[in-house]
Amino acid sequence: MGIKERQERDRETVRRAILDAARDLFTTEGYKNVSIRKIAESEYSPAAIYGYFPSKDDIFFALAEEGFRLLGDPSGCSQTLGPLERIRAIFWRLYEFSREHPQYFDLMFVDRSVPRISREYERFAFVRETKRHLVAEIERGVEAGVFPAALNPVAAVRLLTVGLLGVAVLSLSERLAAGEDRDSLASDVIDTTLAGLQTALALKSTGVALDCVHEPIAGERASERSSASHGQVHGFEADLRS
Repeated sequence: MGIKERQERDRETVRRAILDAARDLFTTEGYKNVSIRKIAESEYSPAAIYGYFPSKDDIFFALAEEGFRLLGDPSGCSQTLGPLERIRAIFWRLYEFSREHPQYFDLMFVDRSVPRISREYERFAFVRETKRHLVAEIERGVEAGVFPAALNPVAAVRLLTVGLLGVAVLSLSERLAAGEDRDSLASDVIDTTLAGLQTALALKSTGVALDCVHEPIAGERASERSSASHGQVHGFEADLRS
């Protein structure tokens, strides 16, 4: 291994250590209560951390990007599944993410003090594409006759996401009843919501415009934001964070 490769490896090792330390602190103490100096207490000096990340917000953005990439691209779900089974599998993955990566989930969907991802519009363009894939799956279900033609795909994605995020938050905050199985609850939420969406029930909610990636995980450039009010769940932010 050459000197340059070794230096790059060492730099990545330090960067990884900083991110891991920050993630642990953000989730145990809350983002707003953690400073660069606090992160530095783990091993590196504040000056060393600034050499990798200009600010605490930049550390969060790096962690959020990792989290969304761990969540994955719904378009990668098996194409051999039928429309309904495919949609179920895609949303089940969102629930599994909360179970497999609880710290990332907490930062991305729960902590209200984290910075707005809309500040990093281009960096998180792939998140907007993820939401578009989700909406496209519902649209394919409509075309296949699984859902009624009048169904609003954006609102459908919103309902499925909100239900699963609710189960995940209840579980991670230890609010489930004694003996209550989180997996069964999540499964029932998906199945019940999908069953409801297959009926002719008119939805009162309209969902969120595709380009309105709600805070923190989404959002348009400040100059392009709609004057309409923006909802926020802390989540698939506007549907991934909402």
